[in-house]
Amino acid sequence: MRRWPGHGEPPLVLDASGSVAHLVSRRYAWGVALMVVALAVTDYIDRQIVVSTFPYLKKEWGLSDTALGALVTTVSVTIALFALPAARLADRWGRVRTIAAMGSAWSLAALASAVSGNYAQLFVARSLLGVGEAGYGPAGAALLSGYFPQRLRATVLSVFQAAGPLGAVLGVVLGGVMAERFGWRVTLGAFGVPGLLLALVFLKVRDYRAPAVSSADDADGAGGAATADSGAGDALTEDRTHPPRQDLAATVRELFRSRTAVWCYLGGAFNLVVLSTLYTWLPSYLGRAYGLSSAQAGMKAALFIFAGFLGAIVFGHVADRCAVGRPRRRLMVPAVLAAVAWGLLFTAFGVLSPGGVQYALIVVAGLAVAAALGTAPAAVIDVVHPSVRATAVGMATLVQNLFGLAIGPVLTGLLSDAFGLGTALAVMPLFCLAAAAVFWLGSRSYEKDFAAVSGGGPGAMPPDTYERELSR
Repeated sequence: MRRWPGHGEPPLVLDASGSVAHLVSRRYAWGVALMVVALAVTDYIDRQIVVSTFPYLKKEWGLSDTALGALVTTVSVTIALFALPAARLADRWGRVRTIAAMGSAWSLAALASAVSGNYAQLFVARSLLGVGEAGYGPAGAALLSGYFPQRLRATVLSVFQAAGPLGAVLGVVLGGVMAERFGWRVTLGAFGVPGLLLALVFLKVRDYRAPAVSSADDADGAGGAATADSGAGDALTEDRTHPPRQDLAATVRELFRSRTAVWCYLGGAFNLVVLSTLYTWLPSYLGRAYGLSSAQAGMKAALFIFAGFLGAIVFGHVADRCAVGRPRRRLMVPAVLAAVAWGLLFTAFGVLSPGGVQYALIVVAGLAVAAALGTAPAAVIDVVHPSVRATAVGMATLVQNLFGLAIGPVLTGLLSDAFGLGTALAVMPLFCLAAAAVFWLGSRSYEKDFAAVSGGGPGAMPPDTYERELSR
């Protein structure tokens, strides 16, 4: 009987391209990907399910829209505050153990939310939820980036990031039904135990190790790539049980060395302002404007979120395909689609009245607004040293949560209290235009920055590359 490779075996060692795909079977790699996605789904269910309880919390505790929005924003703020330390932990302590620890922490926080006696206690529990979630995204993205070849990175990470919309769909739909039948307390704690069990299963997954980045690795161009290449070979003779210690100053310089990475940090944040706004407030808008119950509004909002799930996967793969022959197109895809999303959402909320046409435009916009979910972090990983991948994604998580997810819900709540929810939802998509401009800027430096890390560049590939890699 074939044994599942666990954490007791020595870590896998990255090759020069930053991948261990040649050392594991396709079945094992996709099995790990499925586990990462499944745990991420529970993450976003726990994060998003509170939205379906807004009407009940508002009635029981007399909360304003700003206070309700803060229950979502606090998760993003704490994720931003702890993202870099947790990501640094993943690079030093190991991605697998970090995933198990973080998943356990946010699941326990979800259970704590269910027994909150007042708004302050619920706010604290929601904040602790963010602490647990802070390291999961960076660790999960870094783990998957090593298990698959670079040419599939945007596709695989888009599947990972699509767990967000999928979990949000389940959170909104199941939350609406459960809140009506069982109350808000059972709803908030329902997925804590499944998440805890799945997090512990991760201790059986095999991790990889990467060479450390040091001051010597800061040189631009092929010299830096040569260091990474030789380091991968040297790792075979190093201690296999503990990741090499990183030079902190060199790590920080590496995070901001690439202009592409910086543009992706910002572009992802601007994009998530709009996404978090709609995930948080669309159920409430549909309930108020269309006269729907909580469950009905949740079901209609879920279709928009599910469109985001499809859009993240489809457009992530489209970005990989468009990059064949001209790699900068990997970032041009989310740039174009962000502009399209603004046009659709502004028309829906700023021009049209509630009805079938407005709702149809909102759903279609859900496809476009999620296009950058996997593409942006994939581009970041492409242009940083392999040993700081989790930290780089942690930096993206910090920026995207602090200047994206944290801003959307509470700013929309403030605008709603002042001008009405419909007006707020018409104004917020302006951030899509900012995202489009920033991704375009990132596309201009992407090829040069990738070459500085790899010693070459993501050159043209045969037309059947993707079919062969996906079926390998």
